[in-house]
Amino acid sequence: MNKKVLKTLEYDKIIAQLVEYASSPMGKEACRSLEPMTDLDEIRTALMETSDALSRIWKQGSLSFSGTRDIRPSLKRLTVGGSLGMGELLNIASVLKVAARVKNQEDYEDSLSERFAALEPLTHLRAEIERCILSEEEMADDASPELKQIRRKIRTTNEQVHNQLSALISSQTTRTYLQDSLITLRNGRYCVPVKNEYRAQVPGMIHDQSSTGSTIFVEPMAVVKLNNDLRELAISEQKEIERVLADLSSRAAEFIEILEDDLNLLSELDFIFAKAAFGKALKCSCPEFNDKGLILIKNGRHPLLDARTVVPIDIHLGRDFNSLIITGPNTGGKTVSLKTVGLFTLMGQAGMLIPAFEGSQLAVFKEVFADIGDEQSIEQSLSTFSSHMTNIVHILEQADSESLVLFDELCAGTDPTEGAALAIAILEFLHNMKVRTMATTHYSEIKLYALETEGVENACCEFDVASLRPTYKLLIGIPGKSNAFAISGKLGLPDFLIEEAKKNLTTKEIAFEDILADLETSKRTIEKEQLEIAGYKAEIETLRNKLQQKNDKIDAAKDRIIERANAQAKAILEEAKELADSSIRELNQAKAAGSVRDMEKSRRTLGEKLKSKADKPKLSTPAAADKQYTAKDFHIGDRVKVLSLNLEGTVSTLPNAKGEMFVQMGILRSQVSMNDVLIIDEADVNGPGYQNAPAKGGKSTGSGKIKVSKSLGVSTEINLIGMTVDEALMALDKYLDDAYLAHLPSVRIVHGKGTGKLRQAVQNHLRKCKYVKEYRLGEYGEGEAGVTIVVFK
Repeated sequence: MNKKVLKTLEYDKIIAQLVEYASSPMGKEACRSLEPMTDLDEIRTALMETSDALSRIWKQGSLSFSGTRDIRPSLKRLTVGGSLGMGELLNIASVLKVAARVKNQEDYEDSLSERFAALEPLTHLRAEIERCILSEEEMADDASPELKQIRRKIRTTNEQVHNQLSALISSQTTRTYLQDSLITLRNGRYCVPVKNEYRAQVPGMIHDQSSTGSTIFVEPMAVVKLNNDLRELAISEQKEIERVLADLSSRAAEFIEILEDDLNLLSELDFIFAKAAFGKALKCSCPEFNDKGLILIKNGRHPLLDARTVVPIDIHLGRDFNSLIITGPNTGGKTVSLKTVGLFTLMGQAGMLIPAFEGSQLAVFKEVFADIGDEQSIEQSLSTFSSHMTNIVHILEQADSESLVLFDELCAGTDPTEGAALAIAILEFLHNMKVRTMATTHYSEIKLYALETEGVENACCEFDVASLRPTYKLLIGIPGKSNAFAISGKLGLPDFLIEEAKKNLTTKEIAFEDILADLETSKRTIEKEQLEIAGYKAEIETLRNKLQQKNDKIDAAKDRIIERANAQAKAILEEAKELADSSIRELNQAKAAGSVRDMEKSRRTLGEKLKSKADKPKLSTPAAADKQYTAKDFHIGDRVKVLSLNLEGTVSTLPNAKGEMFVQMGILRSQVSMNDVLIIDEADVNGPGYQNAPAKGGKSTGSGKIKVSKSLGVSTEINLIGMTVDEALMALDKYLDDAYLAHLPSVRIVHGKGTGKLRQAVQNHLRKCKYVKEYRLGEYGEGEAGVTIVVFK
């Protein structure tokens, strides 16, 4: 890709912005050296990596590579066996720390997974460096036992020196010899400031004197040896520090290749994530690349313009036409349209996302040429036209079918007639070579050429004459007007001059401009109608969705009501069953006690409870009977079904004046409305093979009455004494069935003690009985071993 077009299309400014998103020196270096590629596979791979990085940013947030130092010089020194300083080792630890932080990010299966997986944090090496080195100028005492011991001695010796000197300056005799009562350091040795006239009174080594000569700095003889010891300890300390650094360098040298790989991987990831962060900031998307010369930009925004004010444009090239001629007034957006297409192409081929909608397409071009802007050259004595023509000549020599060519104001700056002729010839040459070309112009002849030539299309930048402002919208398929007369009139040019100018136009030119005006008006009308239709479609779709949601809510509410009603009905039935079981037990107990009064009292209580339940609002009932009955339709003994309870029973009393009657349902006797019952045909009850019940009004013993009689006639005890085993088991089996159907909670079987055979046979039978919960021998007062107590499930 030629370097000139990168500057012409301001690609260098994009790179300058991209560099700011990189964190590491190598990442910034990779951004600065980023240039468009021409291999389709490489471009797609780079775009995929950038898109995957952007996806990770959206899911996990920004990934920082801050702390990735350039350790390449340090690694070279390690390669030749050199020893590194504390700062260099800390840089290596910083790189490993970044590697660990990046590797700990939640991983995804994408094009970057291998890079993340290949990172080696070398945790042990980093931990050892951070343990030994506190900063670039300080090593930890615990770096080695020897260093710790040396520094302990240094602290002890320092204390001794300070104690000696403090005693010296505190002495009443010596204090008069000193200029100040303080301890100072000269040439790395502790001294005291002595007045020059008393220098002989303080024996020691002189290391310095003040600028006036009135003060000399003396190292008293009492601390000379201690200061010498300090100097020796300092030398030992430095040697031990160098030994520790050499040891750490030796450990790092074992992982030179891994460190190089980590550095390269982090630099590549930093570079890729910088492109992704740039795309996120500009709300970019990934373009689809092709090798067919097809360009389709949807709502493209020039990345260097203010995102809050830039007007998106739609451009397509290479499908129905290879050349696009853009016309319209100055400052209308023609040049921006050219630069947007060129810059998007360069960015996309560099693996960067573009600020456009999803689904935008770009083509791979071997070269991009652009002749844009004023290229007048004073040094070469070239006019604007000559400079442009020199550039155009170079473009025509280099361009081919795999090139994109952009012309701004093609062949302007010379005689309009000759310029238009030259421009048409150049465009025709490029068109015949199937070069993808975009050009802006004010020449009407070029507009007419585009109308007449297949594969060449007109476009214009829309201009609102009423407000004298461009809309910056690109309209493909319509040639634009320069609107020179309208703009001049709006700016205050007298009308008579404008009318005089119009007279200078030929009839053909006026007709052509009128056609352009009509086309633009029609285009606006069609677009307005299309927007209205789209609005109607959106409104219809919204209404349809609302209706669907409403229907879904109704269906859901219906299901909830039915489910709730079923649950409540089930609860009512369970409550009725519990009530029935309780009443049966009470009646059995009353019968066993022989109290008729208690039985009647239990019956009345049961009736009141059932009536109270029947009086409650019914949330859900089975389907009502199709036939409406009268009091004459019912007879005592008729089989009916009580719909509210979903139970079958026998009519006990005829309906009263309110249409209410008593129905016996097993052990339950309830007062119900005749509108809540369904008469059952006796043939349906008896089933096939049974003789039909007597006619209505005749004597009848319904099944309900039989069950009630059986329930009330079952005793809580059976006596098997005197029977053989077979006779006893037959009687016991029938008795247990009757007792279980009568809902007796437990019964007493009397089999006697005897030889124990009858007791064993009874218990073997009970063991096989499915509705027996448990059984046991009687206790004291119950008959002991001569009795078995049975409890039902």
